[in-house]
This record gives sequence, C-alpha cells and structure tokens, in this order.
Amino acid sequence: MKYLIAGLGNIGAEYHATRHNIGFDVLDTIAEKEGFAFESERLADYATWKFKGRHIHFIKPTTYMNLSGRSVAYWLDRLKLSPDKLLVITDDLALPLGKLRLKSKGSDGGHNGLKNIIEHLGTQNYPRLRFGIGNGFNRGQQIDFVLGKWEEQEHELLNKTIERCSEAVKSYVTQGLARTMNQFN
Repeated sequence: MKYLIAGLGNIGAEYHATRHNIGFDVLDTIAEKEGFAFESERLADYATWKFKGRHIHFIKPTTYMNLSGRSVAYWLDRLKLSPDKLLVITDDLALPLGKLRLKSKGSDGGHNGLKNIIEHLGTQNYPRLRFGIGNGFNRGQQIDFVLGKWEEQEHELLNKTIERCSEAVKSYVTQGLARTMNQFN
C-alpha cells in the first residue's frame, strides 16, 4: 500500500511557525520523531517512510499555499496514486485550536489551498485532515491572524494537537479512513 500525505503551508522563513503552516509543522514533527528527512524535489520538499508495510510519501508543496494543487497533482501522477490515497493536512479557522476534523471529501470551505487542489484534481473527493487554529481575530484581520505566529499560551495545546494529528496520519495509513475518523473526530 502506498499513500501521499501533503502538509500545506508556505515556504520562506517569514512563514515559519505561523498558523497557516500547520501542515508543514505536522510533517516536520513526524519526520523528526521517525528519523527521516525532507529533500528538495520538483514542486515540493519530499520524503518517504516505510511504516508497518506501507510506503508513505510526504510532500510540503513549494508552490505556496494558494497554488498547492499544482504540486499535489504532480506528485499523485508521479507516484501513480488516485486521490483516495491522498491525505491533505491543512489549517482550519472554523475549528477551535485543539480540534481535528478528518473528512473523506468536501468543499474547500473558503480555504484557497484546498480550492486550488480541487481545481487541479478535478474532484473534491479526497481525504483531508483539518487542524483547528481558532478564529481569534477582529473583522478584517483574518490574513494577519493566519499568517501570524502562535501565542505563547497556545503552545502546550498546539504541541498536543500536533502529536494527535501525527497519530491520525499513522492511523489513516494502517487502519483506514473510517476507523481513523471514528477515533480522531
């Protein structure tokens, strides 16, 4: 069994450790814990890991968040995988910090990265793991919030949720989507 896990974010030091880069942070945490490293490849930083007989391919698109679909479509094609073997990890303003929501399909929910993936794949039928970042911003301040750094008081819950998200990825590739949804939603 082979899977592609795409953690969404933006490249560049100015975006490091921001709410919008949580997909990158989750994949970096898995890589650090499991002892593999990302290398720069076409349209993404790429890593592969064998876990319980599964071949897991990880990408952090280097196309910037709003153009993530180009990278995801390229890597699905390169790895000869269908969208049902994809898991996209992204931030979600509609969920409070600490909440995860795994879905088998759905709309972009106003998220430009997911919108671009849907456009490039021609379907919204692919699994996505939404990581709640909360919505603690005033009207008109959404961009500053998602591109902002985490607050000191958020770090404990943030780290626990990144760990849960990492476990959800492992569950997805070993136990399947339905069982993982029941366990982590």
